[in-house]
Amino acid sequence: METGPRTGHSSDLFVIFSLLDKKGALVEALQQFINADVNLTHIESRPSKDNPGKEYDFFTSCSECSQEKADHLLELLKPLVTSVSVEQSKSTDENFWFPRTIYDLDEFATRVIDYGDELNSDHPGVKDPVYCKRRKEIADIAFNYKQGQPIPTVEYTTEEIQTWRLIFQELTKLHPTHACRQYNSNFSHLVKNCGFCEDNIPQLETVSKYLKKCSGFQLRPVAGLLSSRDFLSALAFRVFPCTQYIRHSSQPYYTPEPDVCHEMIGHVPLLADPTFASFSQEIGLASLGAPDDYVKKLATFYWFTIEFGVCKENGQRKAYGAGLLSSFGELQHCLTDKPSVLPFEPEKIVLQDYPMLEMQPVYFLADSFASAQEKLKAFAATIPKPFTLHYNPYNQSVEELDNRSFTKLTSSIQADVEMLHKALQKI
Repeated sequence: METGPRTGHSSDLFVIFSLLDKKGALVEALQQFINADVNLTHIESRPSKDNPGKEYDFFTSCSECSQEKADHLLELLKPLVTSVSVEQSKSTDENFWFPRTIYDLDEFATRVIDYGDELNSDHPGVKDPVYCKRRKEIADIAFNYKQGQPIPTVEYTTEEIQTWRLIFQELTKLHPTHACRQYNSNFSHLVKNCGFCEDNIPQLETVSKYLKKCSGFQLRPVAGLLSSRDFLSALAFRVFPCTQYIRHSSQPYYTPEPDVCHEMIGHVPLLADPTFASFSQEIGLASLGAPDDYVKKLATFYWFTIEFGVCKENGQRKAYGAGLLSSFGELQHCLTDKPSVLPFEPEKIVLQDYPMLEMQPVYFLADSFASAQEKLKAFAATIPKPFTLHYNPYNQSVEELDNRSFTKLTSSIQADVEMLHKALQKI
């Protein structure tokens, strides 16, 4: 599998290294990025799972780094660290590495922005050691998960179920009048088939199997937030990265990050809808191999659709975004006359600013999921890529369309048309 650019070309660089927990070790390691003239743009840390308490793993990203600089940095770091690896993501023709099969998702699924008990200072649970320990226990399940394995069960505590119950009760009062028809229909099926109720937090494995039967989507546990590029890449394979931990019980109606309530109540019901699933996958496919500025635009498009989308239904405005459907305050807000509601125009959506921790001042109204998908495809066609991709659902892979794959795809389409023709003759 090709994971980097040709020698000598400038590219984005990922450096993963491990350090013993000793004073000054990180400062000395970071100095080597300066010495190698490498521009460090992002750094994350987490306790080492191989040597917890004594060693830390660091994930860094660097911009516009040549192969020569990468090699120099590697040599400078080796004497100072216990392990180090380097991966480059794109070449000067903007041809980014991206996953080609569903199993390639293992390459980046552990590259989370926050891990386990590493909570931001404003997180409601940051000063609760019991909660932090619990978060890490659940995050470790995702960190050790590999594509294709059964998703391990989480035995939720009485306190966690009580938090779920409060949220479930409040939201299910609003969904019948505020959510779109497809959401309500699928939610009732989840109650019947996946144990969605106020006294039970659904298990990812059960829900994932159900989704796969309905729309081909499946869930994958993740330990925290992924980058926009990594998250959208997973959608291209009809995989939804999903957290299993739950928000802190002190603030059941607020979470600064996705949790199992947001995923199960907000996202899952519509992922069971085939049309919505195709719309979600289309965003992911558009992101594969796209330049960074277009990935940012697609992430913004995702925000105003999958997270905070509203649509027309029988002349009324209804919610379909998970950020709305999992927040009873914003679910009510989005249907009032307080926010601005603009036409669904992707070229304008991708340029719209938005607050992350406040109620949205702007929404974009879609006529339907199908029309939104067609408009998305038109926008995706403007993304500069030297190739066209096709998703193969039989082996869950993406293929660049060339002469050989054109022939295969044409044969497949011809077979489908012949089958449709025979079926029409029997009607």
